[in-house]
Amino acid sequence: MIALSDSSLMSPQEYLDWEEQQPLKYEYMNGEVFAMAGGTLAHNEIAINLTSALKSHLRGRPCKPYMADAKLGILQQGPFYYPDVMVTCDRRDRQEQKIVYHPCFIAEVLSPSTEGKDRGIKFRNYRRIDTFREYALISADTMLVEIYRLNEQGKWELTTYSPPENDTSPEEIDIHLTSVDLHFPLSLLYEDVVLVDS
Repeated sequence: MIALSDSSLMSPQEYLDWEEQQPLKYEYMNGEVFAMAGGTLAHNEIAINLTSALKSHLRGRPCKPYMADAKLGILQQGPFYYPDVMVTCDRRDRQEQKIVYHPCFIAEVLSPSTEGKDRGIKFRNYRRIDTFREYALISADTMLVEIYRLNEQGKWELTTYSPPENDTSPEEIDIHLTSVDLHFPLSLLYEDVVLVDS
């Protein structure tokens, strides 16, 4: 993400009105706007693979998956982000036209320029959403997925999925997205993806 050079801060409504007129997408936090940088082909393919699996699994259910062009609002006043993939099962989001406010699942495909924010400030802000239960961080360089899940005690637990850590093949590593009850092999996320470490 790249911050705009203009030093004046925007109100949430000014940002929403202004961004509608822009050719690029911008995230919004604490009055500042940040241009969204383009991702790699691997980044895009991983997001498509995950969204396709979610769309197929959730067909006919009240849950809806969204990709990078769908805006997420932490609160009505922001911050506002564009997660790579998210799912909402909340009926309040069914009436929304522009912004999702109640996701249960969010995934970010990591890149060197965004990884720090995805692990830090974004995750802290995502946890402010009362419906949010599961967060996936997916590497675009190597087969590695980290999933944080909210347990019954209100603590976030981390599970890591990667062939070296699990001492098995990607086809045999089962990922279970508990927030939407979806099982799939790690290899599905990386189907047709050319990895840097290959």
